[in-house]
Amino acid sequence: MNIYAGILIEEAKRRGIQVTILDEALGLFHLQHEGEQVTCRESLTDRTSAIAFMRCDDKRLTHATLKEAGIRVPRQHTYASLASAARFLAECGAVVVKPLRGEQGRGITVDVRTESELEQAVRYARQHCDEVLLEEFVEGRDTRIIVIDHRFVAAIERTPAAVSGDGCRTILQLIEEKNRVLARETAGESRIPLDSETIRVITSQGYQPDDVLPPGATLPVRRTANYHTGGTIRDVTPRISPYLREIAERASLALEIPVVGFDFLVRQTHDSSSPKEEEYVIIEANERPGLANHEPQPTAQIFIDFLFPSTKKIV
Repeated sequence: MNIYAGILIEEAKRRGIQVTILDEALGLFHLQHEGEQVTCRESLTDRTSAIAFMRCDDKRLTHATLKEAGIRVPRQHTYASLASAARFLAECGAVVVKPLRGEQGRGITVDVRTESELEQAVRYARQHCDEVLLEEFVEGRDTRIIVIDHRFVAAIERTPAAVSGDGCRTILQLIEEKNRVLARETAGESRIPLDSETIRVITSQGYQPDDVLPPGATLPVRRTANYHTGGTIRDVTPRISPYLREIAERASLALEIPVVGFDFLVRQTHDSSSPKEEEYVIIEANERPGLANHEPQPTAQIFIDFLFPSTKKIV
């Protein structure tokens, strides 16, 4: 089983919960204990309703549901034509283009500022979903917050993939070497894609993939910070304010989903005349968050606590 299913299965077995593997490739398994049973695909379980799943799977519906609940989201536009999309781009100055449905950062182009980039970004998104969304580009710390049973559990801060120059190898060679390292360290879960978006990010900074990067120079090669596209992660659970914890819990209640990972973009305000609150937007809700990415936080333990509360006493 992959690492996301594996840590949950390990915790379940530790408590004496019966585990039946249903589909190894999908990470699908069944848990049973004293008459209680749950089917899981990694952290997605049959405790998540079809409606809650739909609200998270459809990014337009996620946006509308959270906005209705008074939670901050970026401005959004459903792509219908290049002309209407270009008008939305002019209003925002910069946008993110993404598939209506998808995960792990696939098909997303960040910080689109020109009409030619917009056309390319729409084509890229349509490789993953026919329907495409544009969102206002908002800068901030990319923070994934996990909520289980409508309670804040853990958070990581994510940084987009980058390479460091040695004065000898080309940018493409540096990416290939980093991918070999990532394959070893993440069991193949993380990899920098060698696609049109990576090329766009490189060329937007004045480089070509075959250029040799100067010694010590660091070059971002993706704008999305997803772990699966080579981004780095670090635990920031103790640093998440009560304010953002409460926002995440409210968002889970609005979506009516008990286990969820929210992608926040966060900026700290400096207005001393008001309570200390971060500026934030929620850009996505993941109905099957990778809990293994949040170690050393006890996400697997809390997940099994939620599913089988009678086993909490088992140490």
